[in-house]
Amino acid sequence: MASEAATGAAESSSDRGARQQLVGIVTSSKMHKTIVVKVTRTTQHRKYLRVIRHSKKYYAHDEQNEARPGDTVRIVASRPLSRLKRWRLAEIVARSTRVA
Repeated sequence: MASEAATGAAESSSDRGARQQLVGIVTSSKMHKTIVVKVTRTTQHRKYLRVIRHSKKYYAHDEQNEARPGDTVRIVASRPLSRLKRWRLAEIVARSTRVA
C-alpha cells in the first residue's frame, strides 16, 4: 500500500512534464539572491510582415549570487518564491565580456 503511494507520487512528478525555460540577459543583480533577466522574443507583424522585438523582464532566484549584469542565463519556472519571483536560475549560458 505504501509502495503504491510512493510510485504514484513519482509518476505524477514525471507526468508534470518539462518546466518552462527562457533565455535572457541579466540586467540587474543588486538584490540579495535575486536577478532581473530581460528576455527578448521576436514576432512577425501580422499586416506588415516586419519582424518586431518584444522584451519583458523577469525576476529570478539566484541562490549563490553568481550571475552578473550582462551574463546570458537560462531561467526555469518554479513555484512562487516571493511577490515577484516565479523563476529560478538554471545555468549561466555565457559570461559577460565587460570588465567590472
